[in-house]
Amino acid sequence: MRLYHSPTTPYGRKVMVLLLETGQVGEVEVVPASGTPLDPGTQPLEVNPLGKIPALVLDDGSALYDSRVICRYLDDRARAGLYPEAPRLWRTLTLEATADGILEAALLMVYEGRLRPAEIRFAPWVEGQWAKIARALDLLETRWQDHLSGPLDMGQIALGCALSYLDFRHAARDWRQGRPRLAAWHERIAARESMAATVPQG
Repeated sequence: MRLYHSPTTPYGRKVMVLLLETGQVGEVEVVPASGTPLDPGTQPLEVNPLGKIPALVLDDGSALYDSRVICRYLDDRARAGLYPEAPRLWRTLTLEATADGILEAALLMVYEGRLRPAEIRFAPWVEGQWAKIARALDLLETRWQDHLSGPLDMGQIALGCALSYLDFRHAARDWRQGRPRLAAWHERIAARESMAATVPQG
């Protein structure tokens, strides 16, 4: 298999963490790729016409993209159980979707600062993205601790990657303030071997 990936993409990090957790790293060739919505760069457009990574090419030449699709496939391939049976499955999927929503808003904030000319940047729109993130974090602090304290699943991996991305790109926002339980949980998951080995650089 061939995985198109960049060390700075949090979505790709989810896949790399899963590969490490399930012992599949040696079965995947990692191909560096990067780009932006304005310039596809080295994104594998022939694999994913949307110009996004990660993208996974299977041994038969077919392609999977969107990190949630790739993670579900790789978990099924390894029979790892990171997507557990229902009813816990629905909480796991909701947690993964929440984490991905945090990432989407955080990335849009990055793009606004990096890609939009300074004279037409719209600060209220940026704050609106952060408001989404803050609401999600508050909910995770107050209503998700039972799930976060349970067995490792893909929702937890996704959330660990999302919170680390906030540290990576939005450290000044200090997401930990007022969220001690979520901060303590993140400290624990960030110490896992798979997370420590995939800390974003650059």
